[in-house]
Order: sequence, then structure tokens, then C-alpha cells
Amino acid sequence: MKGAARQFFILAIAYAVVGMALGIYMAASHNHAQMPTHAHIMVAGWLMSSVFAFFYHLFPEIGARPMARAHFWIQAVSGVVLVSSLFVLLNGTEAIEPLTALASFGFLAGMLVFIWNALPVLRTA
Repeated sequence: MKGAARQFFILAIAYAVVGMALGIYMAASHNHAQMPTHAHIMVAGWLMSSVFAFFYHLFPEIGARPMARAHFWIQAVSGVVLVSSLFVLLNGTEAIEPLTALASFGFLAGMLVFIWNALPVLRTA
């Protein structure tokens, strides 16, 4: 794996480890208040990053473009801020909610960049 594919897969692995650790913590403590955070880490983090990694691996010419690097950084930064701020929000710090909302829109922006990157493949399918 090279370029954006490699970056996204490394990010996916990091999300998987963090999500599993949070899941084990919730099970051991019998406190499942962070279930939404766990779900976001596993789906928005692990699953989506893996899908992006394999897309860019299957289409390396797209994964080597500057827009693929932009996609990675938008998705990575907004995703980490999203799940981190969601964790803090669900622990009772409501003042962080605007940051969570902003990160959510950043995550959506990353998805829109991915769609833009994937359009050439979709047009030829």
C-alpha cells in the first residue's frame, strides 16, 4: 500500500485499537454511557477509513493525487476531533458541543472530497 491508501489503513488500525479498548473498558466497568462514541470510532473511524484505504489501493492513480491527500487530512483531523469531543460531551461537558458539530461538518466535507475523488471511477463503471 502506498500514499493515501497506506495513510488511511494506518488510521483505520489506530481507530480499531482505540474502539476495542473503549469497548473493553465499558464492559469491565459496566458503564456503557460511551456507546455512541464507541460506535462512531468503529464505524466512522475503523470501517470508513478501511473502505477509503482499499479504494485508494484499488485505484492507486487516484490515491496518488493531491486531492486524495487532502481527503486524508480532512477526514483524519475532523474524525479525531469528532470522536474526542463526543467522548468529552458524553461525559457531561456540554460546552464542547459546538466543536463536535463543527467536526461533524468537517467529516462530511471529507466524505464529499472522497465522492469527488471517486467520480472518475464511478463514471467509467
